[in-house]
Amino acid sequence: MREAIGQCRWAIAEGYIPASSTGPEPEMLSHETVCLLNTGDRDAKVEITLYFNDREPVGPYRITVPARRTRHLRFNDLDNPEPVPRATDYASVIESDVPIIVQHTRLDSRQAELALLSTLAYPAG
Repeated sequence: MREAIGQCRWAIAEGYIPASSTGPEPEMLSHETVCLLNTGDRDAKVEITLYFNDREPVGPYRITVPARRTRHLRFNDLDNPEPVPRATDYASVIESDVPIIVQHTRLDSRQAELALLSTLAYPAG
């Protein structure tokens, strides 16, 4: 049995999906992505909850990351229990039943000179 690396709870304090984009879709669509790495031998059952500055949290969004796999998930594609709003500040908490690694990436293509940022989420161990 392989020992999983990571934590079971992570936070991304900064989230924002621009309302507009330039360039061909889907490659250049402005988006937020959560990158999930499961190095263990069990599938990871992951729940994402979104927090806002002016309303109650939304979630959980449920995702499975198979054992010994990675999954890159655009927040733009989350729609159950509701779509993630565009042009709205939010934060997210990611909880898993097994340890995982979480990374956050944003592509902002509102201008032709696009911006890409990526950072490791906060591991709330």
